[in-house]
Amino acid sequence: MNDHYHIEGHSREDLILMLNAYQKATDENIFCSITDKAGKIIYANQKVCEISRYSMVELLGQTHNLVNAGYHPDSFFKEMWETIESGSVWKGEVKNRAKDGSYYWLDSVIIPIKDADGIIHQYFSLRTLISDKKAAEEAKNQRIHELEELLHMLSHEVRQPVANILGISKIFEKYLDQPEELIKLLYFIKQSAESLDAFTRKLTLYVHELGENERK
Repeated sequence: MNDHYHIEGHSREDLILMLNAYQKATDENIFCSITDKAGKIIYANQKVCEISRYSMVELLGQTHNLVNAGYHPDSFFKEMWETIESGSVWKGEVKNRAKDGSYYWLDSVIIPIKDADGIIHQYFSLRTLISDKKAAEEAKNQRIHELEELLHMLSHEVRQPVANILGISKIFEKYLDQPEELIKLLYFIKQSAESLDAFTRKLTLYVHELGENERK
């Protein structure tokens, strides 16, 4: 048997089986595409067609702008192109828009393909679907936003009236010589306002800590 076909104890047939198995596993789980140096798609596996809702014929010759969701700023893609054109691998999370208008997120790795002289001729992309992860993050951010709104309400809609009540009670105590019953009433207002103020402070602190925990 020709030793040329033996690599680390594997025959040529073994390597072919391994490569076929790897390709099958990749095609079933990874979104793969290859573009030319100008960014035009020259290959996309079936997973890319399924998630983008575009056929192979529709994808070939197009750039990935075809699925641009308009979510990322121009600087995001500018940095990506600068990275891969320099010969380095780029990694990032990209939001795309399918043909039917639905959105999806991909965790992407773009690898420059070079010839023997180190000249870049193509770009190979490997992507995994992370839409569920991003949906969870968006839900978390929404909860944080709601907590921040609650903090705003506590600060401006609850504590301010409390401060007004306390201020008025102090004015009455300092400048007015009122009957005993009115003094008791003012004392009750003051005590109630102080209790409410202490409660809102504790509640504000609790909501703030809750928001910080959500961010972690």
